[in-house]
Amino acid sequence: MTQQLAILPEFKHSIQKELDNILQFWIDHAVDERNGGFYGEISNDLIINHSAPKGLVLQARILWTYSKAFLTFKADKYLKMAQRAYDYLVEAFWDREFEGYYWHVDEQGKPLNTRKQIYGQAFVVYGLTEYYKVSGDPESLQKAITLYKKIEAVSFDEAHLGYFEAFNREWELEDDLRLSSSDLNEKKSMNTHLHILEAYSNLITVWDDLELKRRQKALIEVMLDHIVDEKQQHFKLFFDEAWTSKSEHISFGHDIEGSWLLVEAAHLLHDDALIKRVNATAITMADAVLQHGVDNDGALWNEAIAGYKIVDDTKDWWPQAEAAVGFLNAYQLSGRQEFLNAAIKSWDFILNYMVDSEHGEWFWQVSMDRKPNYAIAKISPWKCPYHNSRACFELLERLEIL
Repeated sequence: MTQQLAILPEFKHSIQKELDNILQFWIDHAVDERNGGFYGEISNDLIINHSAPKGLVLQARILWTYSKAFLTFKADKYLKMAQRAYDYLVEAFWDREFEGYYWHVDEQGKPLNTRKQIYGQAFVVYGLTEYYKVSGDPESLQKAITLYKKIEAVSFDEAHLGYFEAFNREWELEDDLRLSSSDLNEKKSMNTHLHILEAYSNLITVWDDLELKRRQKALIEVMLDHIVDEKQQHFKLFFDEAWTSKSEHISFGHDIEGSWLLVEAAHLLHDDALIKRVNATAITMADAVLQHGVDNDGALWNEAIAGYKIVDDTKDWWPQAEAAVGFLNAYQLSGRQEFLNAAIKSWDFILNYMVDSEHGEWFWQVSMDRKPNYAIAKISPWKCPYHNSRACFELLERLEIL
């Protein structure tokens, strides 16, 4: 234990250096000076697709990232990025007629895909809330509260609890509810609930509202009662409205990410019984990922099916980022050295194989034999400075405590 703790200053220094690199990359390459906001797509070798649409998730995650960066480091360049993201989100994505935020706008900021995906709305709440911490602007907080209330009014399932996935522009339930083409067309998903949880946690930190806290507690209990598979200690992924599971796939990245996000959410509610239950679940989920989802090189595989049979052995950037945080969180909760070892080994894998030393930022994916996939874009609707920068922020804060 002493030997492992002795290397934490070196661990922390490498994280700080990589965070600086990530934040500077997006400043240098992502800003669309011609049309506003940020480019919707840039290839791995930094070729801009000027006609690419701009996704809600990308813009909202940039807002969160640079608000958090300014809050942490107080550098004006980060505040400038946050202000740009906020202004563009409000001007281009907000539906002035029906409320909510469009899923995609075109390269010039005009509405393109006007559906209201709850996953995307949650990230707007997340970003607006973090921006309020930086700006102190009551309007940004009010926008977050307004959107939270809209989610509760339209998406919340009074009969079975939880939240429906997607709506059209007028807030009628969509026929095609999928977040992406790889998802199942089901009424509810783990992924959307996980990020509503995350957004509500951030909102609670700036808005002490009893009803919000009641909704958050109910959401945590839904995740524990319906989404966590008690037998195998992983998240089930897709459900009908009555919580019948529709998939046997296991996403190791979501499991380890959810383990620490649940802990964060429960601790904000100061409910001792709930905290005890969540902490135990977080440790067992992290243990299941460590036992079944980690390769010998320290990286997480993408997916398995029931029985932990690996069906996708590629290694994407975001599960590696979440693994470093989730395993460190499990170490903080349990004191078990294998979790600290796993967090450090995960970070070593990131530095050695995920970081693109030539073009900057991280590769989307490396193969089983640790070869980068150069074909996948460096910036896209799903490739954002969120998982990796957030992992760095979380690791730095937790290592400071240790």
